[in-house]
Formats: sequence, structure tokens, C-alpha cells
Amino acid sequence: MRGARTMRAAVLTGPGRVRMEEVAIPQPGAGQVRIRLEGCGVCASNLTPWAGPEWMQFPTEPGSLGHEGWGVVDAVGEAVGGLSVGDRVAALSYNSYAEYDVADAGAVIPLPRSMAESPFPGEPLGCAMNIFRRSEIEAGQTVAIVGIGFLGAILTRLATDAGARVIAISRRPFSLDLARRMGAAETIPMDDHHAIIGQVKALTGGSFCDRVIEAVGKQWPLDLAAELTRERGRLVVAGYHQDGPRQVNMWLWNWRGLDVINAHERDPKVYAQGIREAVDAVASGRLDPSPLYTHRYPLEQLGEALDATRDRPDGFLKALVIPR
Repeated sequence: MRGARTMRAAVLTGPGRVRMEEVAIPQPGAGQVRIRLEGCGVCASNLTPWAGPEWMQFPTEPGSLGHEGWGVVDAVGEAVGGLSVGDRVAALSYNSYAEYDVADAGAVIPLPRSMAESPFPGEPLGCAMNIFRRSEIEAGQTVAIVGIGFLGAILTRLATDAGARVIAISRRPFSLDLARRMGAAETIPMDDHHAIIGQVKALTGGSFCDRVIEAVGKQWPLDLAAELTRERGRLVVAGYHQDGPRQVNMWLWNWRGLDVINAHERDPKVYAQGIREAVDAVASGRLDPSPLYTHRYPLEQLGEALDATRDRPDGFLKALVIPR
């Protein structure tokens, strides 16, 4: 029987292998809070560690790789203001494939009572808000989004609501259907490189797109995104490129005078601000991400959740793991 001072946490023991362990519940230090987790989103950035590259060290720390957690504050460390036991929160923390995690108070964002029953994986929602801000999308622009997963779907909605015309490009028919539901004006299957370029050229009268967001994290979509960006347009790299170096067509980038934005943030304060903006958007009804959480798994089935995130079966978009 479990003791009152222990919790279940997932530990990756090797490539494609995970086990549940009983470990001590973490204690918050000064400036930290502890969160009894209600759930954690599964991020595609987990897939490279899950595959076991040479640089990956096993076994991982308990709960490691989980960084999209939300739950209820159940302990508060010294020198913490503005947060109390019982507050429901989203957090930017790093060991949330578990029943409890700790986070710095500045990376913990309270959730309003109106969202009491809603899952809220704050980190990817905050990323979407930060990418949208850095894209500088305005009414009247044509925006291509290459890759309609969880992130691309949210960006489709945000860009459409801003008054932009969105061209969604993705591999799966399910994703293209979703993009239309999120407001995309045009959808194009991501299959033939030159055919896609021709279609976008025709849709834009030969000028291509004011903004192009690459949200896949692979070489070909990055190449395609550059080809779809107009002269003096903005190419936004939102995909997580972690499986090796990339080559770019610098001749094209130079000739068209592209502004190229790496939309990944590393400042925890910027992450937290993005999560706050996402809370406001969801609470106000401007954004409803609930249909995007397509699959839920108990914590014991984290391996299955990671495999589904990798294999993307029909109808899959975003997995949540629920500790209890």
C-alpha cells in the first residue's frame, strides 16, 4: 500500500520503455509551490528522448519530460506571495509525468473558477500565444500555416480571428478538416512540393504569403515554408527541430529579403506571460482548445500516449495523461 508521503511517477528506463515508480513526494523550496497534478499534456518534443538518441541518459528523473502540467496547489514554500493552497493553476515545470510536481512561483499561473472543469496544459497554449505575437499577423494578410497539429490548429484560429486569410497545409485529411473548423479559408494536402507552391501562387495572385508559419519541425516543411513566403514577408519557425542540423536556401532567403523569426522562447518570464494570455483567451471565450484534446491516457499508459504522439493515428491530435 502506498504511503502518505510517496507518489507515483513515470521513469523512462530506455528507448521506448517506461515504468512507474513509487518515490517521495517533492517538497517546495523557498519561492516554490507544490502542485497536485490533475494532468499533463504530451509534447512532440518528448519523441526524440523517447527514441533514445546517443545523448539521452537513462533512467530519467521521476516525472521527467512532463512540462505541460496543471492542477491544484497543495503546499507553498517560504517567500511566496499571491498563491495559496487550493488554487487551481497551470505551471511551467519539468517533472509532471507524476502525481505531484514543484514549480517556481513566478512560473505558476492561476486559473479562474470559470475553467474549473477544463484541462489546461499551459505550456503549449502559452507557446501558441507567443508564436502568434512574434508573427505580427494583421487583418488583411494572407498567412500559410504548414503543419496542422495542436499548435497549428490554435494558430489557425488566432490568425483567422485577427482578420487574416489562412491557408492551411497539412498531411492528414483529419488535420485539414480540423483547420477548416478552426477558420482556414483554404486547405492544401502536404504531398507534392511543387504542386503546393503552384496552388499557393495561384491563390495569392503570384505574390505568395505575407506570413508563413512552419509548425512541423522537419527539413522539407521548412524548405516549403520559405518557398511560400513573399518578398519582404515573414517566415516564422515554430516547429521544434531537434533531430539534427538543417540546411536552408539562403539564396532564396536573400533574394526575397525574408524576415526569419525563430519563435521559440527560453525566458521563463516570456513563457509565463504567454500562458497568462492563453488563460485570458480561453476564459473570455475567444479560444476553445477543448476539441483539440483528442486522447486521454492514465499515467500508467504514458508509453502508449508517447507512441500515439509519434504515430498519429487517424483522429489523433493531442494526448493528455491523467495521474488518477
